[in-house]
This record gives sequence, C-alpha cells and structure tokens, in this order.
Amino acid sequence: MRKLGGFIRLMRPLNCVMMGVAVCVGAVLAKAGALGNSWLSLVFGFFTGFTLCAAAMAINDYYDRVIDAINEPARPIPSGAVSPKEAVAFVAVLSAVGFTLAYLVSLWCLFVAVISWIIVTIYLTVGKRSGLLGNFLVSACVATPFIYGSITVVNTVGLNVLFFALMAFLSNTGREITKGIVDVVGDRAGKVKTLAVRYGEKTAAFTAAGFYVLAVALTPVPWVLGLVSIWFIPFVLVTDAGLVVCAIMLLRDYSREKARKIKNTVLLLFIVGLLAYLAGSIG
Repeated sequence: MRKLGGFIRLMRPLNCVMMGVAVCVGAVLAKAGALGNSWLSLVFGFFTGFTLCAAAMAINDYYDRVIDAINEPARPIPSGAVSPKEAVAFVAVLSAVGFTLAYLVSLWCLFVAVISWIIVTIYLTVGKRSGLLGNFLVSACVATPFIYGSITVVNTVGLNVLFFALMAFLSNTGREITKGIVDVVGDRAGKVKTLAVRYGEKTAAFTAAGFYVLAVALTPVPWVLGLVSIWFIPFVLVTDAGLVVCAIMLLRDYSREKARKIKNTVLLLFIVGLLAYLAGSIG
C-alpha cells in the first residue's frame, strides 16, 4: 500500500484532473453544441491530459529528488516510497498510455501530445532556470490543453480557441514574470535567470505589464470577427479592466508584497476570462 500511495502522490492527481478538464474546456469552446457526438474522443482527450500531466509530475520529482531530499523529504522519491528507477519506469508507462489514447483519436492529436510532452520535459529539466524562456515554456503548457481539446472534437483549432490560448499565453507570461519579482531573493541565490534577477524588479514589472496589456488588446478581436456571442462581453470587460489595473499597480509599486498580490489576482482574472469565452461560445 505504501508503494501504491507513493505512485499516486507522485502523479499529483488534482493537477492531472485540472489538465483533463482544460482539455474538455477546449473541446467545449470548439464545439459546444455537438459534444454528444464526440463523447468518446472527449474521454480519450481527458485521459490523455490526465496521464501526460501525471508523467510530467513524475519527471519533475525525479529531477528534483536531490533538492526534495532537503526541502521536501516526505515526497515519494526521497522518502523511499518510490525509487528513482521506478519513477522513470512510471513516466514511461504513463507517457505510453497518453500517446496511445491520443493516437486513438487522430494522428494530429498524437502529434500535439508529443510536442506538448517535449515542451513540458524541456521546462522541467532545463527550462526552470532559464528565465524568460522558462516563462514562455510554462505559458505554452498552460495554453496547449485548450488547443488539444479543440483538436479532439473538430480535428483543428477553432479561431475562438486560438484567441483564448493566445490570451492565456500572454497573461500567464506576465504572471510568471511577476512571480519572478516575488521570488527574486531565492532565485538570485539559486542562480535562476529571471528578468527580475538579471535586469532588476523595475524592468521585470514593465515587461509583465506589457504582456498584460497585450492580452487585453487581443480580447476585442473574437467579438469583432463574430466568433463569440454578446455574452462574451460582460465577463471579458471584467478581465480586461482587472489586467489593466494590475499593470498600473505593478508599475507604481513593484515590491515583492505587491507583486505577490498581483500574481494571485491575475490567476482569478484568467478564470474570469475563461468564463468569457465559454459564455461567448455557448450563449
């Protein structure tokens, strides 16, 4: 039972469920009115996201096992519940299951799943300490499940899904840069090359604010192109106003305390933005 519990904790099931849900959301955005005809593809899509996320969590713990032995000794690998070799084998099994499920939907899904797996692996192994590149990789990981969800049901990326993915990419990049301001002391000690570490908190704040503004500038396009209904507007106005306020606040005060509040607020605004696209697609 200890071994089984170790593997379950290695997966971080809640994160995996959230990834599967993100795939389903992408599918709803792409084909809200006819999902009943694509239920099997949607199930495969959910579990592709679930298993590949679990593989990513296991890869993360494998590469962080030395650090976790000091900071998180109760984690499955440093605690001895799962050996490093078992963790690698677990990654292989989870990845194989995820790729098989993707293949059962389409070759295009398999291609996207493999690319996503590569992006996540690059981030977890070398990208964490690379600063802005790492921020981009994280944002790609956030945006990709929605794109994958669209592909599972329509075998292409709907324009509304693409715009949401871009908004998610831009706003999350701003959030990751803001997070670098919060973590600047520890990152500097750990030689993590964030913008805040390399160029200072002020430069990081201006760059993050720029990404928030870019995300806002993108939001009118789906409405202008007729990709979403009028129900999109109330939610997206809240998101846009919030991101603009966050950008202004960060430019005025880029202290660690303020940056921490802003990064948490941006996460909530991201959820409101998601609701905007869902309302605009279903309404």
